[in-house]
Amino acid sequence: MRQNKAILTAAITGAVHVPSMSPYLPITPEQIVQQSVDACSAGAAIVHLHGRDPQTGEPSSDLELMRQVAAEIKARCDVIINISTGASQMMSTRERLSAVPELEPELASCNAGSMNFMLAGVLDLLPEDCPEWQSRYLGGTYDNVFSNTYQGMETYITTMQDHGTIPEFEVYDAGMINNILYFREKGILTCPVYLQFVLGIQGGLPATVENLVFLLNTAQRQLGADSFRWSAAAAGRHQFPIAAAALAMGGGARVGLEDNLYIQPHQLARSNAQQVEAIASVARVLGRDAATPEEARRLLGLKGADRVNF
Repeated sequence: MRQNKAILTAAITGAVHVPSMSPYLPITPEQIVQQSVDACSAGAAIVHLHGRDPQTGEPSSDLELMRQVAAEIKARCDVIINISTGASQMMSTRERLSAVPELEPELASCNAGSMNFMLAGVLDLLPEDCPEWQSRYLGGTYDNVFSNTYQGMETYITTMQDHGTIPEFEVYDAGMINNILYFREKGILTCPVYLQFVLGIQGGLPATVENLVFLLNTAQRQLGADSFRWSAAAAGRHQFPIAAAALAMGGGARVGLEDNLYIQPHQLARSNAQQVEAIASVARVLGRDAATPEEARRLLGLKGADRVNF
């Protein structure tokens, strides 16, 4: 389904990059809040949130930390808050999902299948004196499967729907589209379908325009061309080419320091807002305007910020 308005998402901090990689990666609640508010001002309709331990920068599932961040962002701007259930792949299903029944956000990520989500390839980028947890965390993905079983996915979907939260399905490979179709055909998935194609992760589809077209065509055949909304993201240096292609193809685009620490080759992005401004300018060149949060709410069928629990 072509979106005349381009829904732009800022993935603010994530659970992939570690503080040693960039001084601009937001870690503390105050930094995450400020970068979210600034990203909204730059044109992001959605902010995709992960929790971080404010002392170490480690991925965190601390509920009160997420509540504090979400409430402060909501108090300062009207951006849609998308709470991640990806968190860290080392966490349990219960830990990853814990914020949804408590905070009842409008939107939450829902990984659409298991995969090898391998981050150990970036170990060479870390300084020798980095904190031990960073190399242990990244290296641990070499012998780990990012588990999203059918039972786990059903738990995510039903919990979200029970609390009025729309799942944003993170799709890393074509087979995951069949997983989504399974839950819809079984009558388990009954809410609007929103897909986030994520390319360039080691263990998922490579980040090429051909693969983005393949995923979109597969989703249109399997789910029905007019039955879902979609966006695309890509890791590292592939972020802006894939985001630009997604906008040209009529979808939304996700940028942010979760996916890519740079604004151009060899130049670190100083903020999420800088990346949002860049992709918003691409949208304008293509004749598309960035959707406001309220426009994005209507397009995605969200319940509204007045019905969240934070």
